Amino acid sequence: MPRRDWLAVIGALTGITLLAWLYLWTLEMPGMAAMQLRLWTAGYFVMMFLMWAMMMIGMMLPSVAPTVLIFAAVVRKSAGQGTPTAPVSAFVSGYLAMWIGFSLLATTAQWGLERAALLSPMMVSKSVGLGAGLLISAGIYQWLPIKDQCLRQCRSPVEFIARYWRSGVGGAFRMGLAHGAYCLGCCWVLMGLLFVGGVMNLLWIATITLFVLLEKVLPLGQAGGRVTGLLMIAAGGVIAFM
Repeated sequence: MPRRDWLAVIGALTGITLLAWLYLWTLEMPGMAAMQLRLWTAGYFVMMFLMWAMMMIGMMLPSVAPTVLIFAAVVRKSAGQGTPTAPVSAFVSGYLAMWIGFSLLATTAQWGLERAALLSPMMVSKSVGLGAGLLISAGIYQWLPIKDQCLRQCRSPVEFIARYWRSGVGGAFRMGLAHGAYCLGCCWVLMGLLFVGGVMNLLWIATITLFVLLEKVLPLGQAGGRVTGLLMIAAGGVIAFM
């Protein structure tokens, strides 16, 4: 792509990501912790859902940037050949829609854990069994075939676009949904670790974000993910038997 187009795509993704992180930062500021002590009314559920949605956008959008850039390049080439295309925003919207849907499930899970008195007001697991179980589960998942299959699609954007290419706005949106589904299949268990380090712990959120990004883009990302999985299992074992 021309440098101008490349910068426009990167700038848009960066801007959306920064806005999501800014939203999370305002929630972590002193004085906002009181929101975590309220009863689960409908309004509070919506507030928590928005928090999870912004968190997923901030965490997952950086890792999809290579796929979005390749999609944008294909769209530009197709447009030059007179082939019907769709805006890049349709693909990104489909991708984010999948993670926003996951945010609804994550909010419901948080509600259930709080009702069971398993979370602290800062949304950290108070149960040794829960914390250890989440770590061990995430570590085991790093070694499962379904994890490999989903990660392969995330690590091979050219192959994914060639396989799932659809024209038009609706087609681009469905492509984004499909890529988001593979990304979700790759990372959903890792999101459970937010209840281990703290849902509102920005440093912990950033650590998981960086891990997801490196696993998807580094040449040895898959092997590194498996090694990290072993460390998660070991950490979970230590917590369980302390």
